[in-house]
Amino acid sequence: MSELSHVDGAGRARMVDVSAKSESTRIAVAAGELRTTAEVVALVRADDMPKADVLPTARIAGIMAAKKTSELIPLCHQLALSSVKVEFGFTDTSITIEASAKTRGQTGVEMEALTAVAVAGLTLHDMVKAVDPAAVLNGVRLLTKEGGKHGHWERPEENGGGAVAVGEVESDDATVGSRRLAVDSGHTAIDVGDAADETRYDTIGSGDATDGARNAPIVSGEATGETRNATVGSGDATAESGDPLVQLHEAHRRDPDSPEAGSAVVLVASTGAAAGTREDTTGPVLVDWLAGLGFSVRGPLVYADADISFGLADALRFEPDLVISTGGTGASPTDGTPEATLSLLDRELPGVAEAIRRRGTEKFPLAALSRGVAGLAGRSVVVNLPGSPGGVKDGIAVLEPLLDHLLAQVAGGGNHE
Repeated sequence: MSELSHVDGAGRARMVDVSAKSESTRIAVAAGELRTTAEVVALVRADDMPKADVLPTARIAGIMAAKKTSELIPLCHQLALSSVKVEFGFTDTSITIEASAKTRGQTGVEMEALTAVAVAGLTLHDMVKAVDPAAVLNGVRLLTKEGGKHGHWERPEENGGGAVAVGEVESDDATVGSRRLAVDSGHTAIDVGDAADETRYDTIGSGDATDGARNAPIVSGEATGETRNATVGSGDATAESGDPLVQLHEAHRRDPDSPEAGSAVVLVASTGAAAGTREDTTGPVLVDWLAGLGFSVRGPLVYADADISFGLADALRFEPDLVISTGGTGASPTDGTPEATLSLLDRELPGVAEAIRRRGTEKFPLAALSRGVAGLAGRSVVVNLPGSPGGVKDGIAVLEPLLDHLLAQVAGGGNHE
C-alpha cells in the first residue's frame, strides 16, 4: 500500500514539497448530485424558485471556491488556475453537478475540482431549501485526472461491493433506484454490468450508475428499438405503410445490436415543457426514430429556453455521435438555441440546415423563419430542428438519408465519391 504523502516520518501532517516535480498540464473532473424532489427540479429548470438564478449563482460559487481551495483545505498548494468550469444537469429528482479544473504546474488540481462541486452543491442546497429542506448533497467524487508522472487516471467501475454509487440508493421508488426517465415506459434501469467507456450515455451526465460506468442508455430494457413503434413505426407495421417518411425510415433502419449503431442525444428547448405546463410532443418522436435506427439514445433532455446552453453542454459532455435539438430556433426574444449551438461548433454544416428549412417551406412558408443551424462540435454532429411536430418530421426526412455517410465522414471514413 502506498504511504500517505501528507504525513512525515514522525506521523505529523506536512505540506508536500513539489519543487522537484516537472511542470505539466493538469486537468481534473469531479462530480456530485443534489438529491431533491421533482417539484424542485421543475422549479429550478423554469427559474421559478423563491431565490432566482439558482444555477448561475451555484456556478459562480463553485468557481470562486475552486480559486480558494488552498485557503479551505490546509495542505493544498496555491495554484494559478487557467480554467474552472461548473456544469449542471437534471434527473427526475436530482440536480447533477460536474466541475473541471485546469492548470499548468507541478501538482494536480483534483482538490480544486472537488471543492468546486462541493460548494456548488451546498449553494444549490441553500437556494432550494425553502422548498425542500431535506435535499441531500451526495456522491462528491473525482472522475478523471490528467497530467504528472502518472498521466491519465479514470475512476474505475464499481460493479458490486464497495461504495454505493449515486442513483443506486435502496428504494422502492423507481425514480431513485433506477432513475425514471420520460421515455415510453418511463422506467429505464441502470445496467451497471454493461458499462463500457464507448457507451457513456448516462442520465444527464451525473455518473448515476457507477462512477466509471456512467452509461444508463435510454434505449435499454423494455424501451428498446423493437418496442418503440408508437410514432415513427417499426416492425411489421412499416412494411405495409404508404407513408414515404415511414418507408424511408425502414430503408435506413440499423440493427440495434450492430457495432455500427452510434450514440445520440435528444435535447428539447421548451420553457413550458421544462416547467411541466406543456407537453413535449417532439422529443419522444426523435427518440423513437433514432432508437429505431439502432442508436443508443439519451433523452429527451428538456431544458427551459434560458438554460439551453447548459443543455447543449450536457448533451456533448460524453462526445456522442449525434445531438439533435428541437425548439428555440424562431425569432422570439427567448429563442436562443442557434446562438448557444454556434458558440460550441468547430465547423458549420450550412447545407444541412438549409435543406431542412427548404423542405419545411415547401409546405409551410413560415418555416423560413427557423434559424436552426447544424455543424460539428469535435466529432459530434449537432443539428437544430424547429419545435413543431411538422418541423421535426421535415428534419427526419432530410437527415435520415444523410446520417450514415455523414457520421462515417466525421469519424474519418466514408466514401467521398
